[in-house]
Amino acid sequence: MDHAASLRNTIMAWIGLDWADQKHDICLQASGSAAIKHLVVEHQPEALHSWVADLRRQFPQGPIAVALEQSRGSLFYALMHYEFLRLYPIPPKALADYRKALYPSGGKDDPTDAQLLLEFLRKNPERFRPWVADDVQTRQLALLNEHRRQLVDDRTALTNRLTTLLKGYFPEALRWAEDLRTPLAWDFLAQFPSLERAQQASRLNVLKVYRAHTRRPPEQLEALCDEIRTARPLTTDRAIIDSSVLMVEILVEQLRVLGAGIERVEHQLADVFATHPDRAIFQSFPGAGKALAPRLLAAWGSDRQRFPTAANMQCFAGPAPVTVRSGKTKWVHRRYAGPTFLGQTFHEFAAQSRLKSPWAKAYYQQMRDKGVDHHPAVRALAFKWIRIMFRCWQDRTPYDEARYQQALKRRGSPLVATLNRLATPPARA
Repeated sequence: MDHAASLRNTIMAWIGLDWADQKHDICLQASGSAAIKHLVVEHQPEALHSWVADLRRQFPQGPIAVALEQSRGSLFYALMHYEFLRLYPIPPKALADYRKALYPSGGKDDPTDAQLLLEFLRKNPERFRPWVADDVQTRQLALLNEHRRQLVDDRTALTNRLTTLLKGYFPEALRWAEDLRTPLAWDFLAQFPSLERAQQASRLNVLKVYRAHTRRPPEQLEALCDEIRTARPLTTDRAIIDSSVLMVEILVEQLRVLGAGIERVEHQLADVFATHPDRAIFQSFPGAGKALAPRLLAAWGSDRQRFPTAANMQCFAGPAPVTVRSGKTKWVHRRYAGPTFLGQTFHEFAAQSRLKSPWAKAYYQQMRDKGVDHHPAVRALAFKWIRIMFRCWQDRTPYDEARYQQALKRRGSPLVATLNRLATPPARA
């Protein structure tokens, strides 16, 4: 008996669940029955738990397969604690393509998404893997990593708005305040949101702002004060200046709050990561650092069965290229489908690894010497790193740079020549 037939015999009932903020549309089909039952459950804890209890009474033996479009969110979190429910997250694009293939008209009388989810899973159970929860620490790391990225994106959006405002009436501040993401910039702009205010301030007040955050030589600070004193305004239009000053003050206040929030998330992230049993594995990768090591750990997770081979992660995360054939034509392009944040994690790590790992630097340089552009070269490097990480993750063994370089030499890898070339200092003229 094949896997699909065995799974169909094991499952007591199949459910397609189309979730929403207020209610959830559900289609249920008992195994061996052609009848499909439609119902609606309100998005309330009591209603959800009552519905699950009814399911257990109807099907007291064996598991129930539930197909739904999300693997995170309040509904998923509510259902994941019931051991007899096997949750199958279906990619939204896969469901959309399935609907389009079967019902291209998109008419209102077409089956609901709940019914399509049920049908999609019941007919193709071997194509989907039931969701297995990571342990609490790993799930917390994953959420904290994503929260941090969202806050950083919010900060970037605010600094972009602030930059645009300053360019319109006070462009010198972009140089004097330096990095708009830092307390120096916030203190400077809070006290001197316009050139007029900066020139009216005493030299001592200006120096206090800089001395609180930097260790510049006194002569540089004095020259900066002279530059502020003699600068000419871009505009004297009070309508522009006064309205812009108000917005700058508001944006600076928001940036202060965001900065403090990012620090709080980072502290909690560091605390959770410090006690994780897989911490040593992901800390060992050169270039991971305090930001990328927790992201890499969360990317792989704690379920060692989730990715049976390195190729599964290479395809899921995005570094694996896609080959397209049509007739006698063949071309290769980057993989566009996949979780964006996950793909960014491996891409950013691969870029950082060039600064810490000699073989990674050599491989990147080898790709560039072949005429490959920067980002495709980094993706190719990420592709190789995933294979290395997979073995370390499966074996629960930290990465060893010296051991990997020795393995390259034993295999006679062409990368060794580039590695030796980069390690040899250029001869003096």
